[in-house]
Formats: sequence, structure tokens, C-alpha cells
Amino acid sequence: MTPFIAISAATSAWHGRFNLNHPLSDYARATSDGQLVIRYFGLCEYEAIWRAMRDFTDARDPATPDELWLLQHPAIYTLGQASRLEHLLDAGRIPVLKVDRGGQVTYHGPGQLIAYLLLDLKRAGLGVRGLVQLLETTVIDLLAAQGVDAQARPNAPGVYVEGAKIASLGLRVRRYCSYHGLALNVDLDLEPFSRINPCGYPGLPVTRLVDLGVNLSLEKIAEELAATLAGRLDRVAIIQT
Repeated sequence: MTPFIAISAATSAWHGRFNLNHPLSDYARATSDGQLVIRYFGLCEYEAIWRAMRDFTDARDPATPDELWLLQHPAIYTLGQASRLEHLLDAGRIPVLKVDRGGQVTYHGPGQLIAYLLLDLKRAGLGVRGLVQLLETTVIDLLAAQGVDAQARPNAPGVYVEGAKIASLGLRVRRYCSYHGLALNVDLDLEPFSRINPCGYPGLPVTRLVDLGVNLSLEKIAEELAATLAGRLDRVAIIQT
């Protein structure tokens, strides 16, 4: 079955062909293993989406379709399970939240594409390392299509362009199912990254697509990422609006 989850929808910060002001409780009842349900949410408070991901994961069963949630968050610093407070240098007025993903401290804000993958790892035939590689390769392929050469690092998960981090990863696996996912810098304000050691690395430079000459809208980047990820999973993308 597909879990029924009700949370309040935020006012969308996106514009275009997707209606993002819909109630997030509007879940389809599809059950095909060959589907990846894509949900375009708007600007969503972190804690509401975090709670919804956990509820979805707890309620899902082997017939539940996998889902990809695409959204943005208001400004917030999040601390992963392994985080050390010395990596949070000066939060100022930006909220700070300890969460259950892996990794250290990172920043989220408008202009950053968030992609949360709710995936049955057994059904997908993936382990945790395979899931990390799937997400990294998806972003690398996406950037390559825009003429940007990006790489992954074996000991520092994420995606990098000329040594600067453009996408960060943080995952949680429970009951062989994943939630959380990746954050891709599109055109957000990078100043808040100067007040942390990004992902626990002092002085790590951070970049964004707009500074690399990629001027596609965040909505278009979201569409391309969804299509690329569905292709790598050999799934049919089912868009729910």
C-alpha cells in the first residue's frame, strides 16, 4: 500500500507548469515496481518534511512505490548524526536543527534544489554505498549535460567542480528503506556556508550552478534531475501534481 500522510503545504516559491500549492496528503495508490513517483513540493519547512519522510518510511510496505520529493527549504543549518558543534562557526539568526541523517553540518536555503529519495533498497538491489554512488552519478550526469565537468570523491560524499562542492548528500536507512537525499546548489546565497565548515571540512569552497554558467530555472533543473534519476533506476517517472 501507499502510505497516507498529511502535512501542511507551504506557499510555493516556484512558478511554472507545476501546481505546487496542493495538499501533500494527495497520495496515489500505484503499486508497480517499475514506477518512481515524483512529487514537486514548494518551499517547505524542514521539520514538516522530515516528519513526513519518517512517517512514509514507517508506513510503507513491499508494495509501496518509491518516491522522489523535490523541494526547497527556508534558511536552516542541519546537523547530521556525526556532527561536531565546532563545525558550526556562527549560526547568527539562522535556525539550527539536529537531524537523523548521516554526515556533518550543512546549510539549506531558497535557491537550492532538495531531492529526497524514498527508496526500497532491497527492491532496487542497492546497498548504502550503491545508493550514494547512484545519487552522485545522477548529479554528475545532470551537470555533464550542461557542459560542466563534475566529480565525486571516494572519502567525501558529494559532487565537486574544480574542488568546490556543488551538491551534498545525507542519508538515513531504516527498515532497508532510505530517506533524506541530496542538495544541489542552483542559485542560492552562498554566504551562510562561510559560517560553517561545510560537511565538516574547514575552508571547503562551495559553488553553485549559476556561477558555472548554467542559467536554467530551478524547476527545469528539478525536471532534469528527476528524469536522470528515474532512468538510472530503470523506472517510469510518474509525476503527481
